[in-house]
Amino acid sequence: MIDIKQEIQILLLKNCLSMRKIAAILKERGVDIPKASGLSYRFSQKRVLFETVQQILDYLGYEIKIVKKEEK
Repeated sequence: MIDIKQEIQILLLKNCLSMRKIAAILKERGVDIPKASGLSYRFSQKRVLFETVQQILDYLGYEIKIVKKEEK
């Protein structure tokens, strides 16, 4: 299973952003998002809202796609 925190961190690094920067950018856009330390904590505790992940990915130009697993 994918660790979403690691995936988001990789995407942020590829875009020269940090958790702090993305939190500030989304907050400026009016997105109800916790401050960077709270956001990172929520990811660590696996209690981040799906909507928050979608908003981060949307800003970075990505989307979540659900596909059926291939049978083994």
